[in-house]
Amino acid sequence: MASTIGTILNAVRLEDGVYKVGDTRVSLDTVVYEFNNGANAFDIHREFDSMSLAQVHAAIAYYLHNQKDVDRYLAKREIYRAKMRREIEAEFPPRVTREMLLARKNGTDPNWKK
Repeated sequence: MASTIGTILNAVRLEDGVYKVGDTRVSLDTVVYEFNNGANAFDIHREFDSMSLAQVHAAIAYYLHNQKDVDRYLAKREIYRAKMRREIEAEFPPRVTREMLLARKNGTDPNWKK
């Protein structure tokens, strides 16, 4: 009969609608983003040292084991982030946009005097 020797408890937890890694404030979104962009567990641990290397491995394992569910969650989070960005930009429009800065740099902005 096989028995479990040990596990990492609470590899991922849900807090206010956001999945967090272990007892840290690091979101699962962040770990998955880094992992999907080629970072290995050690790289992620080095970047977010509030997580232990074991927690990073556990978060990656959780993602790989629940990939369809996590990908759906991440898609919903992206929709939410885009909605929030639109609302914030509507309420607080940027005073200077990237296009305005490029026009100033290129000398094509008639309203800008050096």
